[in-house]
Amino acid sequence: MEHNGYQQYQEQSVLGMSANELLLLLFDELIKRLGRCDLALAQKNYALLDESADRCLAIVRYLDDTLNFDYPISADLHRLYDYFFYELSRIKVGRNKGELDTIKPMLTDLRDTFRQAAANCAQEEKAAHAAPAAQSQPAAAVQG
Repeated sequence: MEHNGYQQYQEQSVLGMSANELLLLLFDELIKRLGRCDLALAQKNYALLDESADRCLAIVRYLDDTLNFDYPISADLHRLYDYFFYELSRIKVGRNKGELDTIKPMLTDLRDTFRQAAANCAQEEKAAHAAPAAQSQPAAAVQG
């Protein structure tokens, strides 16, 4: 019963997230699962590798499926996600650490880029909300 309540709490948490927060959560989970793939390869734990790689593939597929092609960058992201999907499949099937070592820093950099973009958007939004307030203060002072 407690597990069901916790699961509902988690679902509500995710439903209450902004698009930026959800994107970063997915990338954080992807990076974590890549770490598990690395560990599984080192330990020759192929069940863990398969499970972790499958989750990585599902996340990348979801990221690709949710692209908004109204933005030109989406076509580039689509090609990147296809590349990552292909490489993750090679990691899973070939149990190849070389591919993992190649894509892990790329995905980490992409996640960090999205994190910086989200921070920039938040700053711009904050500045946009502060600007009208700053403009109205001198007018209020003149009227007073």
